[in-house]
Formats: sequence, structure tokens, C-alpha cells
Amino acid sequence: MVAKLKTKDSIYDEMTNALYMVFEEDIYVSKALMNIFKNHKEWNDKEKGYISDIIYDIVRYWRLLWYLLKKSPSLKKNDLLQLIDVFIFYKEKRTSHRHLNYNDLKNSLYLVKDARAIRESIPDWLDSIGINELGKHWDPIIKALNKKPSIVIRTNTLKCTTEKLVTLLEHEGIYSEKKENAKDALVLKEEGNIFRLESFQRGFFEQQSYSSQMVSIFLDAKPGMRIIDVCAGEGSKTLHLAALMENKGKIIAMDTAEWKLKELKRRAVKAGAENIEIRSIDSSKAYKRLKGSADRLLLDVPCSGLGTLRRNPDIKWKLTLLDLKRLKELQKELLERYSNLLKKGGQMVYSVCSILPSEGEKQIKDFLEIHKNDFRLIKEKRYWPDTDDTDGFYMALIEHI
Repeated sequence: MVAKLKTKDSIYDEMTNALYMVFEEDIYVSKALMNIFKNHKEWNDKEKGYISDIIYDIVRYWRLLWYLLKKSPSLKKNDLLQLIDVFIFYKEKRTSHRHLNYNDLKNSLYLVKDARAIRESIPDWLDSIGINELGKHWDPIIKALNKKPSIVIRTNTLKCTTEKLVTLLEHEGIYSEKKENAKDALVLKEEGNIFRLESFQRGFFEQQSYSSQMVSIFLDAKPGMRIIDVCAGEGSKTLHLAALMENKGKIIAMDTAEWKLKELKRRAVKAGAENIEIRSIDSSKAYKRLKGSADRLLLDVPCSGLGTLRRNPDIKWKLTLLDLKRLKELQKELLERYSNLLKKGGQMVYSVCSILPSEGEKQIKDFLEIHKNDFRLIKEKRYWPDTDDTDGFYMALIEHI
């Protein structure tokens, strides 16, 4: 398709700019694309969608593409232009320039069929951790994490029913189907800029992955409860909880990042979520006064994000072994710090969007061994990208006894 676009040279230039932002300026892919799109109002949604797919896939297969090009990674414009051509061959099995030898590229692809780290385009350290923690399951997992994700949305039941939303979306040219076991989840069959839809502007839905939606359902929130969401962030799960509670009761949404809480506040107004109280964690007083007060506690803690590589492929190039170690220490610390916010008989969910047991099952096992007289595991659940076609997620439901 690129070769047919009238603005091919401009598009190629902007794609190299986006890649430079991702790998040199440490900007996430989604933000880099936003930066280039705002300078090109003349591009239609189809062109933007195609460009987005190319950039995401080049980031996704960064290591493999440089291997095929037989060069070390470079951010020079001419090298990046060549990389784009190599990607087009890899994806569409055709070459668009004479300097690329089709047979040579084909042979190089054959040679890496048994070299998983290159074939699936991941750092060696990540491949080692994956095989050590997941054994034979690692191979299908990392392969699935390199696939383009489905677009999943959540009906905001404070404003709309799922049945009504399906009809509204059809009127806007978007067809969808319900997702099993999550009554408010819809998988979209068409691609496009869903954020321009009137149904989105009116707050009838949010984009949220299936497994992320299951976290709030796992917490079993009921109307009238007092819930504390400690690591609320920008509030996807907080807003879901408000809808499950039918705006009855109270959610105390907390975070250390003020900018995230401001975004949560904006989203809550749009969604019509009126039972959310936002509190910044600016000192230990912010949470110590809440000791023993929560019917439910959500601990969706900071993690590697390795379960979200389908949507955020740049994580594997930004994350380091040291980062992973620090995150695991932080997860342990947050479990210790906030678990006492639960009432006796109250329940909490610990969740991470990671496929690593060391961030999920092991953290909970260690916590329960230390606090076996105070807490018990009710149930735990795993979502896998290869078998569940969603983000990799771990969640544990724990009761304060």
C-alpha cells in the first residue's frame, strides 16, 4: 500500500522520525505516532492506520529486521529507510527496492527458524528468563505476544447497556461481538479511530483489554461497598469498579502520580462515575489513616508489563534486568504496605499484567507464607496471550482473616 500512496516520501520520512523518537528519545510508540499525525492533517484514517501498523511491527521485530539487513541497529535516516523496506519484504514477501536481494533475505529467514530470540525478536536476557520461568510454554507465549491485538472495549453501564452500544456502534459503521465471560466486553471487527466516534465522546465505552476488565470482576465489587484502589493510575479499572457498584458506595482512588489522578478525574466526569474520591499519596499519612477500613482493596501494582507486548512492543527494548529486579522489590513492598487497609473479612485482588510467575504466583506465595495467620488465598487466575487471546495477566483474590 505504501508504494501506492501519493505522499510516499513524506510518509517514509515521518516513519523514520517516529522510530527515532521511540529508540533515541525513549518515547512510547503511541505517543510518537500522535506526534507525527498531528503534523499531517491531510492523512486519512486508512493511511494513519497503515502507518501505525508498520511502526508497531518494526518496533515489534526490531532485532529480527536488523539481522535480515545484516547491520547493527542504527538510527541514521538511510539505515531506517532500508529497514522499512526489509520490513515490507518480511510482511508482504516482496521487495520494493533493487538493493534488497529477495533470495538472500529468504535464506536469512530460514536460518533463524530455530533461533528463538532472533526469530521472535527479543533480548537474550528476556529469552533466558522466559524459558527459566515458563519452560516449554514460553515458545507459544512469546509467539502470541508478537501478534497484533484485537481491539476490545468495555461498555460503560453507567450510561449505556451493551446491547444498546452494539446497535449504536453499527450505526457508526463499527461491528462488534461479545466476549465470553465478560458481559460488558466487546471485540471490534473493524479497525478505525474509535476515539472520534460519538458513542465514545458521550462516554458510552472505554477501550480496555479483556483480561484487564476481568480484574475488577475478580474483585467482586458490590454496590454500597467501600473500596480502595491504591495504584489507580489513569483509572481504567477504577471506572469499571464504579460501574459495577452502580455509583453506590465509595471508591478511594489513590496514586503517587498527580498527572495520572488528574486524568482519572477527567475520565470519571465523562463516564458519569460519581462515587470516586481521588487522593494523592504524598506521604504515609495518606494511607495510614485508612487502616482496616476497606471492604475491598485493589492492588494493581507496577510491573514489567510483559503481558502487554502485543499492544506495547517497545517495552521489551526499554525494560532492563535491573528494572525487573526493582519492580519485584516494589511489588513485595506494596503488598506489605497496603494489605492492612483491609477490614477483617475484607478481600483484596493483587494483579499484574505480566506473564512471569516471579511477578505473580511467587509474590503471593511469599506474602502468604509470611502472613499465613492473617490472610488466605481464595483463588487465583491466569490469562495467557496464546490460549486466551488477550494480555497476559495474573490475579489473586485474598481474604483478611
